[in-house]
Amino acid sequence: MAEIIKKPIKITDTIFRDAHQSLIATRMTTEDMLPIIQKLDQVGYHSMEVWGGATFDASLRFLKEDPWERLRSLKKGFKNTKLQMLLRGQNILGYRNYADDVVEYFVQKAIANGIDIVRIFDALNDTRNLKTAIDATNKEGGHAQVAIAYTLSKVHTIEYFTNLAKELESMGAQSICIKDMAGLLVPYEAEKLVKALKANVDLPLQIHSHYTSGVASMSYMKAVEAGCDVIDTAISPFALGTAQPATEVMVEAFRNTPFDTGFDQELLAEIAEYFRPMREAALDSGLMNPKVLGVNIKTLLYQVPGGMLSNLVSQLKEQNAEHRFAEVLEEMPRVRADFGFPPLVTPTSQIVGTQAVLNVLGGERYKLITKESKALVKGEYGRTPVAISPEIVKQIIGEDQQITCRPADLIEPEIDKLRKEASAYIKQDEDVLSYALFPQVAVDYFNHRDAKLTKVDMTVADKQNKVYPV
Repeated sequence: MAEIIKKPIKITDTIFRDAHQSLIATRMTTEDMLPIIQKLDQVGYHSMEVWGGATFDASLRFLKEDPWERLRSLKKGFKNTKLQMLLRGQNILGYRNYADDVVEYFVQKAIANGIDIVRIFDALNDTRNLKTAIDATNKEGGHAQVAIAYTLSKVHTIEYFTNLAKELESMGAQSICIKDMAGLLVPYEAEKLVKALKANVDLPLQIHSHYTSGVASMSYMKAVEAGCDVIDTAISPFALGTAQPATEVMVEAFRNTPFDTGFDQELLAEIAEYFRPMREAALDSGLMNPKVLGVNIKTLLYQVPGGMLSNLVSQLKEQNAEHRFAEVLEEMPRVRADFGFPPLVTPTSQIVGTQAVLNVLGGERYKLITKESKALVKGEYGRTPVAISPEIVKQIIGEDQQITCRPADLIEPEIDKLRKEASAYIKQDEDVLSYALFPQVAVDYFNHRDAKLTKVDMTVADKQNKVYPV
């Protein structure tokens, strides 16, 4: 047996980002977070994942909160712990590619408002879509952690991931994350992958997985023994299921070993007690669906992320075709192969899943084709891991030419134009970025914010017996 490296394992807790995104649709409010920050800050975490992913959209769209103000509030509270975010490369936090000037400005403002570590990934592992965000993060003095989107296919081998990591290191990555968004990384493969990466890349290595298939904590154990430096966990009330392994469980698993974190379990228990009523309320209201809490082995069989499984059920239910679920699951790997074996993560999981539904229900493969499928095959999202066959290209996009350059090279600078479009709403520099990512959602939020401010100001004016100007 290989010699075990003796070092305490570091932990990133995802309670303020991926944990509640995975289990309660990103509905935790800033007000929910603030009272527990002081205790979280005492634990000794490597970092807290608090921003990015779907939190930005959900804050504006559903919670009517300013995500920038949330970040500033969290930064004030965390005195000892680094704050981390998830960034979708050239997509930032939206669902299309943005011009380089928007990516650069977003990263600048994210770091200025409190982010220390920017975890950057691309759904296709197209390194061209990562470069601008990496360079911007390093320029602003942030830590550029670049994530490898882990998946399984004939091309996604240990050699593929090793070569990718070496390229990311040469591009300026300060650490590497194995991002196992679907819970596909099984224990002994985790060990092999970590050993290979550690042998070829001289960077800290972090692992992020989901408990969807039930193996994540075992995979963490083997990864840590193989030399992994940091693991992502979630405090227990919002752990397991489609979220991460539980923080307290992993802490206890490594106690009295060379990897002992030294964390105080009593402090962690107090933190868990704070979040437990939120979990119960989410279960009672239906916000947390019990289905997301169990183990779904179909994740390993069909390589479909847990959230995508429920999305497929929903799509079929709308068409009164739930009985065809098995057919859709069988069609997904075929569509994925046709589309160049993309990792199944936002947005590619939705693209492949929806196309599989249409192929099954349409009675003929690719009789109905979504605009997103056309965009993926055309190259608008970037370069797929495997070149798509000419037959599929012609079937999907006809005589249109595929894009072979970096997609963002075709986008003119946008920030000045966006600033003009949103000029009537901008109250802070960051507002133009909210508008850039989610134009209509941001405008709705700005109107809500203005109405709220007017109401507050009028109350003050009434108390002072002054007439408030309209």
